[in-house]
Amino acid sequence: MTQSNTVSSSVEVAADPDLAFAVFTDEIDLWWVRGPINFFDAARAVGMRCEPGVGGRLLEVYDDSTGDVLELARITAWEPGVRLAWSSSVDDVEVEIRFDPTAVGTRVRVDATIPPKSEDRGGTAWVRTVPSFLGAWFARRDHAPRVPQERGRLAVEVHYDRPAETARWLVAAFGLNSVMPLPDAETPYLWIEFLVGDASLILLSAEGVSEGAPTHVPWIHVDDLDAHLARAKAHGAVIVEDIQQHGYRAYVAEDPEGHRWTIAQARPTMT
Repeated sequence: MTQSNTVSSSVEVAADPDLAFAVFTDEIDLWWVRGPINFFDAARAVGMRCEPGVGGRLLEVYDDSTGDVLELARITAWEPGVRLAWSSSVDDVEVEIRFDPTAVGTRVRVDATIPPKSEDRGGTAWVRTVPSFLGAWFARRDHAPRVPQERGRLAVEVHYDRPAETARWLVAAFGLNSVMPLPDAETPYLWIEFLVGDASLILLSAEGVSEGAPTHVPWIHVDDLDAHLARAKAHGAVIVEDIQQHGYRAYVAEDPEGHRWTIAQARPTMT
C-alpha cells in the first residue's frame, strides 16, 4: 500500500506557546521574508496574511483594494497556543504546526504530509521557511520596527561548483546570514540566498553553465519590466532569456562586453 510522506522541521523560540502562536498567525507579514522565490508571484505580492479561525485562509496578497489575493491554504485547526493546521490550496499537502512548551520557551514544530499519489507544488515549503524565517524574527522582534523588511533593488547571483560548501564557508568566514537553512554538501540545492543589508546574494550551482559564460550576474529590479526590455533591445542588448515567470518575473541580457544581467519585475512595495 502506498504510504503518505511526511516531512518535518522545528525551531525553539523564546516565548510561551500563546505568544508563539499569536506571532506566527498575527505577524506572518513581518516574519515572512520577502525575496524572489518566496512568493508564487513575487512581482505582484505585497504581503502575507493569516485569517483567524477554522475556515480562515492563508493568503498571498496582491491588491487589498480589489481583493486580489492567492489563497495558499484553508485553516482546518485553530487551537491558540497548541496547534494550527491547514489544507494547502495549491496542492494536496496537509500542514500541522504544534506549539510545545520547553524550558526556555516554545518548540514550534512543522509537519507537512503529502498524501499518496499526490504532488508537492509548494505546500511543504513551510517546513523549510518556518525555522529560519520565524526564528530570525523572534531573535530581532524586541527591537525591530513593526514593518515588513523589504529587499533592495540590486542583487548578485554567483555560480559555484560546490555552492553548499561555499555557503557554509561564507557563514563561518564572513559572518553572512542565510535566508534558509543551509543544505549539506550531498544535497542538490538550486538556490542559496543570503541577505546583506537589504540586498540579496544568491548562490547557484555552476553545473550546466556553459564554458566561458559569466559566473557573476547582477540583478536589477525595475518598475516596468516590459518597457525595460523594449528599451534594452532598442539599445542593442543581446537577450539571452526573454521574460519568464519563475515566481519572480525576469529576463536576462548581455551587455556589449558579454556580461550578463538579470532584470526582474519589482514588487509594488519595493522602494
